[in-house]
Amino acid sequence: MSQQEHTPHDGHMHPNWRAARVHDGFTVVAVGDLILTDPLCTRLEKSAPDLLALLRNADVTFGNFEGTAIDLRKFGGSPSALSGGSWLISTPAVAADLQQMGFDMVSLANNHSTDWGVEGMRYTSMLFEQAGVAHAGTGETLAQARAPALLTLPTARVSLVALASRFEANARAIDPLGQIPGRAGLNALRTTRFVLVSPERLKVLAGIRDALPQGMMRRSILAADQKNGTVTLFDVKYRASTGLAEEAVDFTWTMDERDRKGILFNVRQAKQTSDFSVVSMHTHEPGNYCQTPPDFMPTIARQAIDEGADAFFGHGPHQLRGIEIYKGRPIYYSLGNFFFMENQQQPITRDEYEKDKVEPMSMTEAEFMEHRRVHGVFKDQIWFESVVAVNRYRGDGQLDSIELHPIEMHWGDTGGARDADRGIPRIAHGADAQRILERLQGLSRAYGTEIVIRDEVGHIALQ
Repeated sequence: MSQQEHTPHDGHMHPNWRAARVHDGFTVVAVGDLILTDPLCTRLEKSAPDLLALLRNADVTFGNFEGTAIDLRKFGGSPSALSGGSWLISTPAVAADLQQMGFDMVSLANNHSTDWGVEGMRYTSMLFEQAGVAHAGTGETLAQARAPALLTLPTARVSLVALASRFEANARAIDPLGQIPGRAGLNALRTTRFVLVSPERLKVLAGIRDALPQGMMRRSILAADQKNGTVTLFDVKYRASTGLAEEAVDFTWTMDERDRKGILFNVRQAKQTSDFSVVSMHTHEPGNYCQTPPDFMPTIARQAIDEGADAFFGHGPHQLRGIEIYKGRPIYYSLGNFFFMENQQQPITRDEYEKDKVEPMSMTEAEFMEHRRVHGVFKDQIWFESVVAVNRYRGDGQLDSIELHPIEMHWGDTGGARDADRGIPRIAHGADAQRILERLQGLSRAYGTEIVIRDEVGHIALQ
């Protein structure tokens, strides 16, 4: 019996569960990372009312909250020994403030989820719960972290499944087993990275591995290398690729099948119990400087849409990556940053100072963060430019239009702005808008996506 032949009473879903059910003009706005330190809504009402209007005029507005919102006097935890690169912290008021800006849904699954331990993760989740903002991606067990969050609107029930492929080793949630309790954390997609090299270079690497002191390599690893034709050297796995030039290097990843299947199971469940379904993914691979996503990301993004997702929002590398339209559904491989107040992080942990080999109290916290910006990773303009993606749908759930509104975050502004303004967004105009949209235009062509720039807004040509 085919799926179409199932009766409504035989326990099988009608195939129409994959279709969205919304009103004509249903609008979903998506942005990237939300890294902010304190409430900014009233400030944006004065400095960027046009930007706030984009967020507030949508049926659903989504972003990735990256960090921990806590009251240090009350939450009872401490900074984790492992962080996502720095120990991001926000005041407790930011959850309600984001709701005032228009955010309805946030992902909490990212490499900063447990910067302040599971206590900080729980505190953050509680604050968004109190603010009435749907959130997904973390929980007391893996089942909770994977479970879809539901947002009930007057016109539709919207679901969110959030996951991360970049996370700290101690942040991954797990389910209980027998008398062993579960572990709180995030919804992780584990991957294994292989460095691709030429066959000639792989032979050289094998020679280095085989010259290591006897017993340094576990026999099981050597046996796996022998079986799979790989070379494992100092915890890095290498594989030959005949398509590479001798001096070239590339990367490929495999996904953990248990994680992949479990995530997609929840994506299917999310859509079966909602009218519109969003999937969010946080990834930094192959690295923040890379403009293309890791090869596993298009795979799981398309599989998520095959399982009913209506939109796939990627974020993580702090810069824009391309946009794909797959089966009439948008895949954003990275929406970059929306708030990027990385230079404003205060107070600062002792770990942070030690990591940069700076003696605490040798400079103010603001001076230390500016020192990190000037000499660190995030000194370039590209990290402070992005877009607000406005996705409009027809009543049958098909995309009707996509508008891409460029934003910039006061990078190097000489027009009266101060260091304290950096990372706060506003609509970009003129040369800034053109540069941002043209970059996204080029990145998206690899997926067959054409962006037409008109009146300082990008418009995706939908077939």
